[in-house]
Amino acid sequence: MAVKIRLKRMGSKKKPFYRMVVADSRSPRDGRYIEVVGTYNPLTEPAQVKVEEDLILDWLSKGAQPSDTVRNILSREGIMKKHHEAKYTKK
Repeated sequence: MAVKIRLKRMGSKKKPFYRMVVADSRSPRDGRYIEVVGTYNPLTEPAQVKVEEDLILDWLSKGAQPSDTVRNILSREGIMKKHHEAKYTKK
């Protein structure tokens, strides 16, 4: 089962709000998911991001692949750097 970390669209028309979810790659965008790991609100200035860092690092270590947008968000938050350091500096 290929697992992805991606955005699930919530909110009303023209007012998007996203949940960052861990889901099977075969499930639809707003369909079934395994776990919610954060939120993203692009309408505020600056964009409001809330992430559960420990959950995301745990899923990344298990092999979950972030989508392009989620990867950019996590990079801005510094989580991808922590994952990279933890992965390649174990010894």
